[in-house]
Amino acid sequence: MKCITSLVKLFMLLVTLEQIGFGAAIELTGTLRDFLYSGTPIGTYGGYLGQGNPDFESVIANDTGIVKSTLGSDGKPVYASSGTTSTTHGAFFFDMWFRDTPGYNASTTFTLTANETSPGSGVYQYTNGSFFPLDGELFGNQGSGHNYSFTFELPTTFTYKPGQSFSFTGDDDVWIFINNQLVIDLGGVHGAQSASVNLDSLNLTEGKQYSFNLFFVERHTSQSNLFFQTSIELQPSVSPVPEPSFLFMLTVLMSGIFYWNRKEKRTAT
Repeated sequence: MKCITSLVKLFMLLVTLEQIGFGAAIELTGTLRDFLYSGTPIGTYGGYLGQGNPDFESVIANDTGIVKSTLGSDGKPVYASSGTTSTTHGAFFFDMWFRDTPGYNASTTFTLTANETSPGSGVYQYTNGSFFPLDGELFGNQGSGHNYSFTFELPTTFTYKPGQSFSFTGDDDVWIFINNQLVIDLGGVHGAQSASVNLDSLNLTEGKQYSFNLFFVERHTSQSNLFFQTSIELQPSVSPVPEPSFLFMLTVLMSGIFYWNRKEKRTAT
């Protein structure tokens, strides 16, 4: 009985240490779409039929105002120009950025994990100064050291609480829509740029659920940065994978039980 009591106390201690020492995490899943550089002839690349999109590996310039201020009915950005912009070549080529378009792009899902900056802070962060999730995948690297031509679409939801904010740093184009409205516009082909939004300025209703859409585009060599920090608890909001410390805790507990069972058997004989 003494052994069991000691094991229970040990388990409770380990649980307490686990809660103190590790924060939560949010796993967010979106869609990556791979593209070929401007001027790439039609052919098979990485097993996929494709040809170049002139918006990729082309002009370098800041280019805000590419998209309208409200998402379309399909949840995608709407091309704002009736012609072209300084870095884009019309609605036909832009519309395939975030839509599966056989012959021009290939797609796959991707999950990133935003970790709590400190236990109980309620602030989540993702930082990657070398964001190349498609290296060697889909169309491949096209002779470069990384796969530099792709988009990432991340749709999710959240429940509004006063005081929430979202900050982003990255390149190239980045658009954030909250409640289908554009709140961050970092359009264009450029180095890492930053922007933030305070949700209290958006006239949202406390306790109500809203949509959150992130659109990220990598269109040119030679960098790809993706960093965000937010107090918004984006959904889903749980870590499905046990932390290493929890696995260690279970190992210790099972070892204790095994030891106690052997001792009881020796005592019985």
